[in-house]
Amino acid sequence: MKKEKKLLSLIVPCFNEEEALPLFYKEVTKTLKESKADYELLLVNDGSKDQTLSVMKDLAKKDRHVIYLSFSRNFGKEAAMYAGLCNARGDYVGFIDADLQHPPVLILRMLEALESGEYDCAACRRTDRTGDSKIRTWFSRRFYEIINRISDARMVDGAGDYRLMSRKMADAIISMSEHNRFSKGIFSWVGYKTCWIEYENVDRVAGTTSWSFWGLVKYAIDGIVNFSNFPLDVATFLGIFTTFLAFLYLAFIIIKYLLYGDAVQGWATLICVILFMGGIQLLCLGIIGQYIGKIYMETKNRPHFIISETNKDSAELIG
Repeated sequence: MKKEKKLLSLIVPCFNEEEALPLFYKEVTKTLKESKADYELLLVNDGSKDQTLSVMKDLAKKDRHVIYLSFSRNFGKEAAMYAGLCNARGDYVGFIDADLQHPPVLILRMLEALESGEYDCAACRRTDRTGDSKIRTWFSRRFYEIINRISDARMVDGAGDYRLMSRKMADAIISMSEHNRFSKGIFSWVGYKTCWIEYENVDRVAGTTSWSFWGLVKYAIDGIVNFSNFPLDVATFLGIFTTFLAFLYLAFIIIKYLLYGDAVQGWATLICVILFMGGIQLLCLGIIGQYIGKIYMETKNRPHFIISETNKDSAELIG
């Protein structure tokens, strides 16, 4: 009996990838054809300002394997990944970037790991950070150290979105429909056995990255808030500690007044204490505000994305 071919869905989030997309398509289709698997290439246009959508349309015209989804505006990479997941039909579902920093040839190794039946996920992690600045590398490593200490979701340093998953793992991730998404944490949180494949860092084939340093810092903060209550614990501890210090200082002032009758001196100290307490209060309010803001966004229940154009059958389209 002939073994049934499994369908591989490869999701490609794109933002201003006009130059890189044709080069990426050439390389990735070459690898997918080598795999001899049936496949679909889901290109998600995340509100690009250049001709990315036109390139997608041209590719879809000449290749039936190409499906494009175009957002009405920029919703972010997380939304693009989720849109791809919701509309992927494959037995295996994966993510890859269009800038060729994710070597397409690794798809063969990931596919082999999944087909062995031993793993539900095959993920790639880069072993070096060639091309990144020293300060960016330092902050990145500290982030992984911190998140793994304070969260129950184990995240591997160097691991990105480049991976293939079984259908059941993909469905588990789709079921986590939260608006504030942090995929690195979600991949870990759902569990399932993962095969790690290492590779050396590769430069972008064209264009420039849309991730700024401060954008990455904000993304890291989102990850910590989404997968840990530790910042709230810190705020509670600071509140208890500063209250304890305040009682000690109050006792000191009362005793000093009773012994020496001196209640005027110490103006500079008092100002410092007021500023310190005010700073602690604002810090704690900011931490609490982060969590309240995310609750607020979740309760709105807005769609993760809005699709304005696609060549996918409307009867099958999600979003």
